[in-house]
Amino acid sequence: MKKSVVCSLFAAAALFAGSDEMEQLKSQMRQQQETIEKLLKRVDELENRNKKAQERELDARIEKSGSGSASFSQQAFLPDIALIANMAAVGRNIGNDAYANYRIPGFFDNPGEIPFNPKRGFNLNYAELEISSTVDPYFDVAAALHIEQEGLHIGELFVTTRALPYNLRIKAGKFKSEFGRINPKHQHAWNFSSIPLVFETFFGPGGLSDEGVQIQWNLPTETYWMAGFEAMQGGNGRSFGNTDTNNLTIGYLKSSADITETSSILAGVTFMHGKNPDGHTDIFGADLTLKSFFGSYSALTWQNELLWRDKDGTGKQAGLYSELIYDYDQNWAAGIRYDTLFENTDDLPNDLDRYTVMMQYKPFEFSKLRLQYTYDRSKWIEGERRDIHEILLGLTIEAGAHGAHAF
Repeated sequence: MKKSVVCSLFAAAALFAGSDEMEQLKSQMRQQQETIEKLLKRVDELENRNKKAQERELDARIEKSGSGSASFSQQAFLPDIALIANMAAVGRNIGNDAYANYRIPGFFDNPGEIPFNPKRGFNLNYAELEISSTVDPYFDVAAALHIEQEGLHIGELFVTTRALPYNLRIKAGKFKSEFGRINPKHQHAWNFSSIPLVFETFFGPGGLSDEGVQIQWNLPTETYWMAGFEAMQGGNGRSFGNTDTNNLTIGYLKSSADITETSSILAGVTFMHGKNPDGHTDIFGADLTLKSFFGSYSALTWQNELLWRDKDGTGKQAGLYSELIYDYDQNWAAGIRYDTLFENTDDLPNDLDRYTVMMQYKPFEFSKLRLQYTYDRSKWIEGERRDIHEILLGLTIEAGAHGAHAF
C-alpha cells in the first residue's frame, strides 16, 4: 500500500516534469521513502513494546487472582447490589392470635406463615438483598436473599443465558414462575401490599416460586409474542406438593400490541400440570392488561387475571382479581382492586371476596409510602365468617443498583 502511494506520486510528477526536474524529484522521493520506512519501523517497535507491557500486566493479574484464564478478566463484571426494606403500621379489627389461624373454607384450614403484615401495630416485614451480575459472555446470575427476623433464606437464585440463537433464553435455579402478570414480581413491586386472593389460595402469600429450568422463545414477528415453558420440582404445597421427582410443568404464551400511540394491550394464557399427594392438579390461567399514557409519568392501568384449578382431592375452584391504577404524576398514584373466589367445591361459599383501595406517594424513585384500606369477606375465624377491616401505612426503600421493574 505504501509503495503504491509512492509510485502514484512519482507517476503524477513525471507527467509534468522535464529530465533534470525528473532526477531531482527521484532524489526527493527516495529521501521521503527512507524517512517513511524509518517512521514505520519506529511505530512497529512502539506497538510491540506496548503489547509486551500489556501481556506482562495481564499475567501479573492472573497470577495474583489465581485465575486460569488469560482471555477474560472477572474484574470487568462487578455485581449490582441492592437492598430493599419493607415495613408497615397496621390497624385491624381482629386480634393477632385469631388472625394467625384464619381459614378460607375449601381452600385451606390454616394460612401457615404469614410473611407480610401478620400483626396489628408495627411490622418489620423483610429486607431483601438483590445481587446480579454478568458472569461472562454466556451467562448472567441473579439472587434475591430474604433477610427476616427468623433468619436468612434464598428467595431466588438462578443463572440466565446471554448468547443463544433464534431468540431463545434459558434460566435455571430457583426462581419465580413468569406466567401471568403479578407472579414474576416481588412484593415491593406489587401495586398493593397483599397478593390477590386467588394467588394466595392456589400458591401461598408469596406466589409460585420453585427450583427448575425455564426456556423462553421470542417469536420473530412484528407483534410481540413470547412462548415459555418451565419444568419445576413442584414443592408448592397449596396446589402440588409431591416432590418425589420434578412433577410440575408450566406453559404460557404472552403477547402485546399498541392500540393507539399512547395505549397498549397485554394478554397471556397459561396451563400448569403437576402432582399432589392425592393425584394430579391442572391450573388454567388468563390475564389481560390495558395501559394508557397521558404524559411521561401519568397513566391509567387496568390489570386482570383469572385462574381455574382442578385438583384431585379438592375439586374445581376458580378466582380472579381486577385492579385499576391511576398514576397521576411521578410522585402520586391511587388504585382500587377487587378480589373474588367465585367457584368452590361442594356446598362451600362462592362469594369469598375482598375490596382494597390505596393511595401512594413516592418522594423519589427509590422510596414510597402507601396508605391502604382493605375490607375482607373471605376468611373464617374461630368457626365463623368475619368481616375484616384493615388499614395499613407502609414504607418501602430501595437502595443500591436496582433494575427497572417489568412494564
